[in-house]
Amino acid sequence: MVLPSLLSADFSRLGEEIRSVEEAGAGILHLDVMDGRFVPNLTFGPIVVRAIRALSSATLDTHLMVREPGHLIPAFREAGADWLSIHAEACADVAGTLETIRSSGAKPGLVLNPPTPLDTILPWIDRIHHLLIMTVNPGFGGQSFMNEVVPKIREARRVRDERSHDFRIEVDGGVNRKTAPVVREAGGELLVAGSAVFGAADRAAEMRLIAGGE
Repeated sequence: MVLPSLLSADFSRLGEEIRSVEEAGAGILHLDVMDGRFVPNLTFGPIVVRAIRALSSATLDTHLMVREPGHLIPAFREAGADWLSIHAEACADVAGTLETIRSSGAKPGLVLNPPTPLDTILPWIDRIHHLLIMTVNPGFGGQSFMNEVVPKIREARRVRDERSHDFRIEVDGGVNRKTAPVVREAGGELLVAGSAVFGAADRAAEMRLIAGGE
């Protein structure tokens, strides 16, 4: 399944952009929240998520690239976020923050930056709805896919199968029609794509190619 990343959308035409990818088959939209501290860039907060919620009935997969995000969970949930992902690298209390997400009614996810080993999140892997593996360094769109992260995707699938967990494996960063087959083969199920989708003349066709369809 392809999750269009709104970071690559034209925000001056946001309603049209959302409609175009929904008409192309998107049931989940990926939202990148950056605080300018955990990552160098700064994007948007709950007010924009609320505006997106008003424009769309799709599931809002909200990726918090935020240092110590626990205190922000209620605001993003109230704004309409359905899934909330936090970085293991950004939390002093990962278990508590995941519980805050779950208690809010949202689906909790953990995110791993390219250099962070899977072992880092194993203590909490049974508490998550999805695991987001970054295949670029977070903070900016349009980066090139890092092939060296692919073994981590395979490892996540192996651990999930061996331990009989049911979390979804999400992959974000440089995903396009050329890199998607490698991601899918390794075990990626939810493929976040930004510039590949929003830069395509035929977004429906591009999403089918990324998802593995004809």
